[in-house]
Amino acid sequence: MPVLDIRKFVSKLNLMVKFNEALLDRTFAALSDPTRRALLARLSETELSVSELAEPFAMSLPAVMKHLDVLAGAGLITRSKNGRTVACRLCAGPMEEAMAWLGRYERFWAKSLDRLAAFVEEDEAPRASKPARRIAALSTPAPHKSSPSRGKRRGS
Repeated sequence: MPVLDIRKFVSKLNLMVKFNEALLDRTFAALSDPTRRALLARLSETELSVSELAEPFAMSLPAVMKHLDVLAGAGLITRSKNGRTVACRLCAGPMEEAMAWLGRYERFWAKSLDRLAAFVEEDEAPRASKPARRIAALSTPAPHKSSPSRGKRRGS
């Protein structure tokens, strides 16, 4: 009967976890920059050439290329060359993996946000009635008090 060596299994499992962590790290690092997010947003609509991608940005073409290198390193885009034109295409796979990773923690966010919403609603309920009373008091005309000197003038 063969004996299962748990050390080999754990070693392989650790390698898989580290690989996924490295992929997630690259994905989140690539997404952390606003320029790279803007590039991805443009690519979400259609495939574009590098020069078309670079057009709206106030930076040099080599700077845009560096951003594209980071995105390609994270697997977020692919590039294909057709003649002298390099076209870029969005690859959603790494973002889907990042979303799946974030999804594991969504239940904690949801619970915290639900508790926060309940707290805010409880806190606002007493405050909501005070302004209503204040508005009602302001909109109701105050009774006129007649002073003795006023009454004399009218009658005189």
